[in-house]
Amino acid sequence: MKLVTKSRSDARLVLSVSGVDTPFLNTVRRMVMEEVPTLAVEDVEFHQNNSALYDEIIAHRLGLIPIKTDLSSYSLPTSEADIVERSALCTVRMELKTSSDGIIYAKDATSDDPSSMFVYPDMPVVKLINDQKVHVTMHAVMGQGKEHMKWSPGLVWYAQQADITVKQDKKLLEQVRHKLPTKIFSGDKILAEKIVELDLLDVVEGVCPELISVNYIDSYTFSIESWGQLSCEEMLSTAAGMLAEKAKLLKEVLQ
Repeated sequence: MKLVTKSRSDARLVLSVSGVDTPFLNTVRRMVMEEVPTLAVEDVEFHQNNSALYDEIIAHRLGLIPIKTDLSSYSLPTSEADIVERSALCTVRMELKTSSDGIIYAKDATSDDPSSMFVYPDMPVVKLINDQKVHVTMHAVMGQGKEHMKWSPGLVWYAQQADITVKQDKKLLEQVRHKLPTKIFSGDKILAEKIVELDLLDVVEGVCPELISVNYIDSYTFSIESWGQLSCEEMLSTAAGMLAEKAKLLKEVLQ
């Protein structure tokens, strides 16, 4: 496994992985998206709302705004009682109370835990005009993406890498140029690096093998994009730990 790119904001991580097969990569992908827990608004109590949006619409919008999650402080509820009793181990109380004219943003909400706030402060919730008010009490709960996508920490995908051979043949190029993406050209030349950079292997493969030859190799690009609740490293390391634990339990069952 090698690091290819990592964004400064830690919202994107790209790895080059070899020596594994697609079922394993798909398992890791699903572990990250479906098993790694995060906080998300689950229960919403409306004390006042005379805005243009129904209670259900505002509750739905609040539920889909990512919340910064500290996995060392919060964990999945062990029973329904943990949720009902608002256990501090898996829930956090938040509040949105305002009567200001204009757009109400996620940053207008408060949290009992300052470290667990909405990730994107400028995400709009509702717009108010004269004499309109919104007062909402929310409880964010730890959950998993397999229950609802609002708990998924991000997006993960992978693609098999390939060796690309480009023959700069002007006659062939004129025949198939209209079938190829314009972004891979520089004048009358095809840029192989652009095909890889823009992930256009499937687009160019088979169009004209004599001009562009694509040979897949035993290596994959594994990309992770965080929605802000957790860093990419946290997402991957947590998923790896959970997968190892599942493998251990399976081995014990089989024995």
